Amino acid sequence: MKLSFLLKDIADPLEGGQDPEISGLFYDSRQIKPGGLFFALRGEKTDGHDFIPQAVSAGAVAVLVEREVSLPPGVSGYIAKDGRRAMALAAAAFYGDPSADMLVFGVTGTNGKTTVTYLIEAVLRASGRRPAVLGTVNYRFGDIVLPSEHTTPESVDLLRTIAEFRRMGADAIVMEVSSHALAQRRVDGVRFDAGVFTNLTPEHLDYHGDMESYFSEKRRLFTLVSQNGGVGIVNVDDPYGRRLAAEIGSVVTCGLGEEAQVRAKSWSLSMEGIAAEVQTPDGEFDLRSRLLGDYNLHNLLCAAGAAWGAGLSLAKVAEGLCGAPPVPGRLERIDNDLGALLLVDYAHTGDALEKVLSTLSELKPRRLITIFGCGGDRDRRKRPVMGEIAARFSDLAVVVSDNPRTEDPLAIIAEIRQGVVKVHPREWSRDEARDSQGRGFVVIPDRREAIRFAVSLLRRGDLLLVAGKGHEDYQIIGREKFHFDDREELRRALERLEDK
Repeated sequence: MKLSFLLKDIADPLEGGQDPEISGLFYDSRQIKPGGLFFALRGEKTDGHDFIPQAVSAGAVAVLVEREVSLPPGVSGYIAKDGRRAMALAAAAFYGDPSADMLVFGVTGTNGKTTVTYLIEAVLRASGRRPAVLGTVNYRFGDIVLPSEHTTPESVDLLRTIAEFRRMGADAIVMEVSSHALAQRRVDGVRFDAGVFTNLTPEHLDYHGDMESYFSEKRRLFTLVSQNGGVGIVNVDDPYGRRLAAEIGSVVTCGLGEEAQVRAKSWSLSMEGIAAEVQTPDGEFDLRSRLLGDYNLHNLLCAAGAAWGAGLSLAKVAEGLCGAPPVPGRLERIDNDLGALLLVDYAHTGDALEKVLSTLSELKPRRLITIFGCGGDRDRRKRPVMGEIAARFSDLAVVVSDNPRTEDPLAIIAEIRQGVVKVHPREWSRDEARDSQGRGFVVIPDRREAIRFAVSLLRRGDLLLVAGKGHEDYQIIGREKFHFDDREELRRALERLEDK
C-alpha cells in the first residue's frame, strides 16, 4: 500500500519525501521489518523519536513523527499532531477497515467489563452470530485463543487481530475498552455499533490524575459510537452513568429503577444465582443466571440492553443470558468436598472488593475468609481503602502479596495494614486465627502459603474468597512473570488437606 494513500487526510508529508510501498506498521523499533512504516510516539517513559535511527537501520522506509526531525536520505516522513490517533486511523486503512461490516460492541467502565463481554458473546452465539472477543482474559474466536497482554491492545495490534478474526469468519466483535486505550487513541480506528458503560469508581488515578479526567476518557467511547451512528447503553444506577446519559442524549438506559428502559421489575439473589423478570420497551422475559450478586444483575442488564439496542430479539437475549457459561476468575467456584464455598475473583479495587464482599456476606456463611493484596507500581491510595473494606466484611482477612512488581511487597502490605487496623487494631498470630471464633486479620506475605493456611481452616458452611488476580495465571515480581494461578493453588491445597 502506498504511503500517500495510507496517510491521506491523516498526516502531512515532510518535504523531500518519496512515496514508497509500505509492507507493515510498527510502533516498536525493535520489531521493524524492511519496508515498514515506523510511528515515533511519545510515551510515558521513552520518546519514539529517539529510536528513529534504529528503525531506519532495521529497514523502515517511512516515519511518522509528532515534531520536526531530520531524516536520512531515502526515508519519507509525515507529521501529525496526535501520532497515536494517526496510527489508529492508518492501521484501519492498512488492514482494510475490518470492523466496517461487522457488528461491534465496546464495553467500558471500572468494573464488570469482562463479565458483560462474555454475556454479550453468549447472546450473539444464541442469535446465530460468530463473535470474536477481545479483553482482559484473552482474545478469542471459535477454537482460537490468544493471550491478552493488555485489556485493549495497541491500535496496530488491535486492527490486525480484528482483520484476522474477520478473515476466519467472525461477523461480530465484542471488546473491552479500557480508559488507557481511550486516552491513547487505540480504538479510534474501530467502527463501534454499540458502546456500553457499566460504572465508574476510583481506579487508575495514578494515570488519569482525578475522577473528572477518568470520566472524560470513558466518555470518549460514546463519541466514537455516535460518529458511527451507533447506540450507547448506560447503567443509570451509577451516578456517573446518569451524568453520561444526560450528556450524550439518545441512549438505552438500564438499571433497577423505574426510569431505566431495560430494568429488572423483580429479582431474587441466592447461593444458586440470580432470578429476575426483565422489562424492555419491546416486552418482558424471565432471566435465570448462575452469576451471584446484585452487581452481576447490573451486568446482566447492561448486556441485555446492549443486545436489545443492537436489534437482537428478546427471545435470543433471554436464551443467551440464561445459558451463558461461567466467566473465568469472576466469582469462579472451586469444587470441593468440605461443604465450603471457594471462590476466585478479580476484584482488585476498593469498589469491586466491597461489591463482592457485601454480596457474599448476604449469603450468611458460617465464616467468611478473604485473601487479598494490592499490586505494586499502581495507585497507592486504594491500598488502605481495600484493607479497611476486607476487614469490615470478613471474619478473617488474610493480607498477602499480589503482583508487587518493582515495589517491596512488605511495604505494600504495610500500606494495606493502615486500613485493616482501623477495624481490627491488633494483628493475630496464625494460632489465634486458627482457634478464635471472633473477627480479625493475619498477614502472610507468601500467597501460596496463605492459600494453604486458609484452606486448612475451612469447615462446612464456610466461604473463602481469594481476590485480586482472578483469571491471571502469573505473579509479577520485579520485572519478571512467574506462573501462579489462584485456582490451581486452591486445588493443590485441597489435595494436601485430603492427603493429611
